Amino acid sequence: MNRLQFVRTTGIFMILLVVFLNIPYIRLTQIFEYDDILREPISDVLTKFHAGGTQLIWTWFAFGLSALLFIPISILLHRIVERQSSPYLAIATVMGVLSGVLQAVGLMRWVFVVPLLANLYVDPASSVATREAVKVVYQAVHQYGGVVIGEHLGQTLLIGWTIGVGIAMLRSPIFKPWVAWYGLMTTPMLLIGQSELLSTTMPSIPLVESTPIGFILWEIWLLIVGFSLLSVSPKKLEYHAK
Repeated sequence: MNRLQFVRTTGIFMILLVVFLNIPYIRLTQIFEYDDILREPISDVLTKFHAGGTQLIWTWFAFGLSALLFIPISILLHRIVERQSSPYLAIATVMGVLSGVLQAVGLMRWVFVVPLLANLYVDPASSVATREAVKVVYQAVHQYGGVVIGEHLGQTLLIGWTIGVGIAMLRSPIFKPWVAWYGLMTTPMLLIGQSELLSTTMPSIPLVESTPIGFILWEIWLLIVGFSLLSVSPKKLEYHAK
């Protein structure tokens, strides 16, 4: 595979990443009312999860696997925008790989932990004390696996990756400057959205729910980058290599 084919193949992978992320996400909004359901009482979450059955678990599994696709994307894009004058890009790439791993770990709690808790909670033989204990365990798992690992650490690393790649794009003739600036523009919204996570333990922190909009804009950026790679000219690749 020559460099031009490699670049265009990476563009296809980036577009497919957005597709594979949104298919299970959209399905979760339909069958589980995600992510509004997370703001409902725990009893409602567990009851609705149990009612979703195997179909819901497989959907969460697909969502978790889709997050892992970000790992090869980070590595492939590194090879494209890397230049001798951008040593910081290696750090950004490591952040991207770790982000994919941590976000997948956070999502997989819905596959391997929550189903057990939901089954125990709806079991007619479970006592009131057992159900209360299940709710405490669910809250701990959700707070640590979801909020800390998946959302805080995973998304913070994602912000770092986006900044590093965006700066590298500004120095690369492969991309138009506005593409890089668009990606960099999404990071403040993702960063401010962390206030929602911090407010779970520090209610006094002002809550700004900017993460959903930030992620929509970020995914649009991934599509733009993907299509930019598909349309790149051999001349730009030659100039980038100099």
